[in-house]
Amino acid sequence: MSTSIKTATELVEHSRLKDKMSSTAGPIYDDLRQRILSLDLPPGTHLLRNQLAAEYRVSQTPLRDALQRLQRDDLVQILPQSSTSVTRINIPKIHEAYFLRVALETEVVRHLASHDASELVGRARSVIDLQRAIAKEPGQLRLFQEIDELFHQMLFEAAGHRSLHLLIRSQSGHLDRVRRLQIHSEMKIASILAGHDDILKAIETSDEAAAMTALRDHLRKSPQWLDDIRAGHEDYFE
Repeated sequence: MSTSIKTATELVEHSRLKDKMSSTAGPIYDDLRQRILSLDLPPGTHLLRNQLAAEYRVSQTPLRDALQRLQRDDLVQILPQSSTSVTRINIPKIHEAYFLRVALETEVVRHLASHDASELVGRARSVIDLQRAIAKEPGQLRLFQEIDELFHQMLFEAAGHRSLHLLIRSQSGHLDRVRRLQIHSEMKIASILAGHDDILKAIETSDEAAAMTALRDHLRKSPQWLDDIRAGHEDYFE
């Protein structure tokens, strides 16, 4: 394992520790959520409770608590006296999550640009450099995307709105899964990194308008992006 991959993995794990539930259900929820978002458990997968309880070496109670939280995130569907399955991707909920993220994060970067964010800038540049190094590592798309999300999490934390990032995360399960299906060409990866650089530069120079524009440009999707992805993965969608 390269130094870049090791460092990036440790950063991601550290960020997750802040969000873990204190109960036994916490690690189960966190692991199942990551498996669903990474598509290791694809949409439509049936989850066998006895099998999961044996896998995590827990009783049915913490497993039930973890699954109920995943249901609140709309990542699993629990049918009483029947089965539990991973939800299929819902397009209207993708649009809702995208709208929520743009609305909240635009205000976050405006706030950061209007205040002293020198400490954030230094830490965020290190994350961008790490993400750039991960982009050169073969087979590390999932880690690249996790570091990408960590960059945005840092913006919310620096603005004092960590809870809003948690809100976005809880509403973004459908959007996050679609992002995993995107094929990241070298041009796309370069565009993502350039977007981060532009956002940070605007914050550093206290240019509120430029920060908001850079954020919107960074998150903007082409009109057909979702149709293109769905065409190749029809069975993943409702």
